[in-house]
Amino acid sequence: MSINKETLEKIAHLARLEFDEKSEDKMLKDMNNILSFVEKLQELDTENIEPLQSMSFETNQLREGKVGEHLSHDKGLKNAPKKDSDYFRVPKVME
Repeated sequence: MSINKETLEKIAHLARLEFDEKSEDKMLKDMNNILSFVEKLQELDTENIEPLQSMSFETNQLREGKVGEHLSHDKGLKNAPKKDSDYFRVPKVME
């Protein structure tokens, strides 16, 4: 499998990437190198290999959850840069 310029342009569009002709050639070469490496990995026999659960043998030490004092509505809004009577006011980010 290899990536051509058309496929690279589709991937770049989905990832919202822009690059010039020189960078496009380098990106095309790099992506094809990655694919060839993955194809090489697929040649390995992994039939009797257990799936790896973690990269480390250490385990997380979790603390017990405790209910504590909650922040009141008024205290939560006290230092907000913009607010109305009940909510934080934030700039609109979607059309």
